[in-house]
Amino acid sequence: MDSSFSVFFSVVIIFLFFNGTTMVESLNLSLPSLEDGSSRRELAGIQTSFKLPSPLPNWPPGGGFGGGTMDLGGLQVSQVSTFDKIWAANEGGPGNVGATFYNPVSIPQGFFILGFYSQPNNMPLFGHVLVGKDVTNDSSNPTLKLPIDYTLVWSSVSLNIKKDGDGYIWFPNPPDGYRAIGYVVTSTSDKPPLERVCCVRSDLTDSLESDTWIWGPNKSLNANGFNVYSSRPINRGVEAMGAPMGGFVVENGIGSNTLSISCLKNLKGSLVNSMPNLNQIETLIQTYSPVVYFHPNELYLPSSVDWFFQNGALVYHKGDESNPTLIAQNGSNLPQGGSNDDPYWLDLPKDGSSKERVKKGDLQDSNAYFHIKPMYGGLFTDIAIWLFYPFNGASRAKVGLINISLGKIGEHVGDWEHVTLRVSNFNGELNSVFFAQHSWGIWMSASILEYASGNKPIVYSSLNGHASYPKPGLVLIGPQGVDVGIRDDTAKSDKVMDTGVRAMVVAAEYLGSIVVEPPWLNYLRKWGPKIDYDLDKEINKLEKVMIGKLKSAFDKLIKSIPREVLGEDGPTGPKVKNSWSRDEM
Repeated sequence: MDSSFSVFFSVVIIFLFFNGTTMVESLNLSLPSLEDGSSRRELAGIQTSFKLPSPLPNWPPGGGFGGGTMDLGGLQVSQVSTFDKIWAANEGGPGNVGATFYNPVSIPQGFFILGFYSQPNNMPLFGHVLVGKDVTNDSSNPTLKLPIDYTLVWSSVSLNIKKDGDGYIWFPNPPDGYRAIGYVVTSTSDKPPLERVCCVRSDLTDSLESDTWIWGPNKSLNANGFNVYSSRPINRGVEAMGAPMGGFVVENGIGSNTLSISCLKNLKGSLVNSMPNLNQIETLIQTYSPVVYFHPNELYLPSSVDWFFQNGALVYHKGDESNPTLIAQNGSNLPQGGSNDDPYWLDLPKDGSSKERVKKGDLQDSNAYFHIKPMYGGLFTDIAIWLFYPFNGASRAKVGLINISLGKIGEHVGDWEHVTLRVSNFNGELNSVFFAQHSWGIWMSASILEYASGNKPIVYSSLNGHASYPKPGLVLIGPQGVDVGIRDDTAKSDKVMDTGVRAMVVAAEYLGSIVVEPPWLNYLRKWGPKIDYDLDKEINKLEKVMIGKLKSAFDKLIKSIPREVLGEDGPTGPKVKNSWSRDEM
């Protein structure tokens, strides 16, 4: 890279940020007050560090899980979570609270820094970077080399905001055949020494893409300004080899040229040796299994799949609808494999009283179903926790100051919901949690979650719809910036489920035949019938009682809501979801 590169071109900067997508602004997370009454944002950056509420357990022995290092194919990597602050901005970004930039310290013997770390100021310090060590013993083709120079790509000198001095961001110009993995940040205009970071051999690198906005000098996004986004490897499947080294990308949006920063790539093809064995999985479940709180008014609670089958659930076959079949206790008589086609679907018992009873589920009999999978080739373990609800209740809308019952809209039989825990395979520490919400969801850093006991995060299940949230309250689903939307209400109650109790590991493909999948897991058709009402007719009924702007706002809301939320069709099971074999979206 030519050191004369100018910041007047479009710049892409990757830092090492491991906390996942935070969405902290939309969740209205606030900073704690100091004893003198001043807020954290008036000080220089982040003032507190985060540790999980309880110490990590001693993991059962076996394999490489929790071993502290991994070999990517001649490049050994380790995790560092100790930092010294370099520079902080105290404005801009989500919540207008700024961001802080850090230098990793306490590097293990023989390892080298690959890039610096940064995170927003609206959460305690909690993150890590990977450091690298060449283990090829091949001086002619090492996996690491020093940069040949640095290019100053941005500085805060002209930035008119509250800041802790000035910060300078440097791109390490790599030698031929190598790529920069991260950036160096300094508090002076002097170039950093060449030995400050190492570049990585190109065949051990992969491409990144930008994600959610993390920081920028202005309160709101500006396409032509300097903005920071979270980053992720482009290939995010279970077998993806890209290591999420870069947590955010920075662009100034002025030109077309891009500084190319990469993530790491695993040449060995698999890191399943770093994945937990069955005993370690059981310990992970008991350590991190979430506690789910249901709304006080929730009528439709989860059950075990077996309970649903034992209490009269039926499987229907197209063309023979008058002769449904009772489902065997473990689902052994369900059609297996194939695809999500129309010939088969499940439904509640025919008998009216049995139908109403089964709709409400059985919390005492409910199971949580665990799917364990490698992420980014085995640098992380993702633990997807699935809950089954026999019935999904009707939706409610908020239109201005008015709350409207939507009648049948939103109702459907057979509701599958999940949350996903992401655990570092270096030390077994919980990194983040994905909260699934209808056809989307959010990643939340472990540092900003609420915990029930020990290291068990709390999940709030929304009333009737069962979407998952990290805090109680009201979320409106619909167009942004208007007081109109489908209501997702969450609150604590005495209806609560510890997912670690009666936990069932139903799939862990990397373990081979050790985990036997239940037959119902491979039923890939619908877990409920297609709704037999006319959705447009139901909507028209509701619109008749509205006038003027309310009617217009409601019409726009309905058009913006995915049909999944409106409950027009029976849902599919866990294995049909995209997240089963890919990263959460």
